Parts: sequence; C-alpha cells; structure tokens
Amino acid sequence: MTLGLRPYSMKIQEQYEQIISIKNLFHAWKKARKHKTKKDYVIEFSRNLGQNLIQLQKELINQTYSPKSLKTFILRDPKTRKISKSAFRDRIVHHALVRVIEPLFDKSFIYDSCANRVGRGNLFALKRFDEFKRKVSKNQTTECFVLKADIKHYFQEVNHDVLLKLIKRKITDPKVLWLIGQIINNQSSRSGGGEAQKACLLAT
Repeated sequence: MTLGLRPYSMKIQEQYEQIISIKNLFHAWKKARKHKTKKDYVIEFSRNLGQNLIQLQKELINQTYSPKSLKTFILRDPKTRKISKSAFRDRIVHHALVRVIEPLFDKSFIYDSCANRVGRGNLFALKRFDEFKRKVSKNQTTECFVLKADIKHYFQEVNHDVLLKLIKRKITDPKVLWLIGQIINNQSSRSGGGEAQKACLLAT
C-alpha cells in the first residue's frame, strides 16, 4: 500500500504536514522494520507502536525532535569501513522524509543513475552496463575500457553547507529544511547509512 503522494502539486506549507502525518509515519515504520522484525529494538518500539508514533509526531510538530547519538561499528565487506547506525525511531523519520521529498529530486536524475532509486536495482544497472558494453565495443568487435571509481569517505567529508544549498533549490519549506538540518548535522551521521545516506544522495 502506498500513500499516493504527489509532492509537485503540494503547497509548500503542506510538505511538512505530509512528512509528519501519522499515516506517513506508519508507512515509514513499516519500511524501517523491513527484514528486521526480529530485532530487539524493532520489537520494543512496535510493542507500543501507536503511542511511540504519536510521541514522535508531537516532537516533530513542536520541532523538539532531536536525533539520538549514532552507534558506530566497523564493517568488513571485504574492505574495512566505519559505519554509524541511527536509532530505530530516527530511521523512521528518515523514511518519512524520503517518502515525501524523493520524487522532488528523482525527476532531475539522469536515466542511468541507479544508487538508492526505486526500480533501479542491481539487475537494472547490469542490464544498462551490458547495453553500453555492446554499443561501445560494437558487439564485442572493438576493444573498450571501463573505469571503476569510488569517492573515498564521501559521506564523512561532504560539505554540509554546500549540501543544504543544493537541497534549498528544491525545498523551500522552512520546517522541512529544519528537519533535514537536524539529520545531516547530527555529528556522527557523516558516516551514516541507509536513509540518512539516501537523503544526502538525493541532493548530490
């Protein structure tokens, strides 16, 4: 089930209300708990789901919401990376935000941008790569080359002031900008993952 959000037709003052609505927070909770239903923190939050979502909504309405400190750990897959993990309630907020603002940015992406986009998973990327490979190599009759590159420590080093300027090109609602600021200025979020990274990707 989807909300059928239409952000392009929304008035500016309605964007924040869409984000913090109980209906959107509920769908964000469902998204945040996907593949994690047996985790203790998910079970604990879900035990008093209605009360916890209402409390989260109150904090967002009053703009007293503040992300909890992130938990940092080392991941090897196979290279070693430092990952900072958001609290479950904060991940709900991330999903709630992305559900509303993602379409505002998605239309400006090039067709072949695949990272964190609906319908642009690994299979799509592999298919597009195969199409380009056959085109450039003239059906594998001509030698061609592929550049594989990665930006080192991108999320740790991204300039937050520049990021916010890019976001403001698409979003002018001061309350939405406040919420985005709360997320990206959470100090440890520079190496965060999941929807926190997705919010950064939407603007860059």
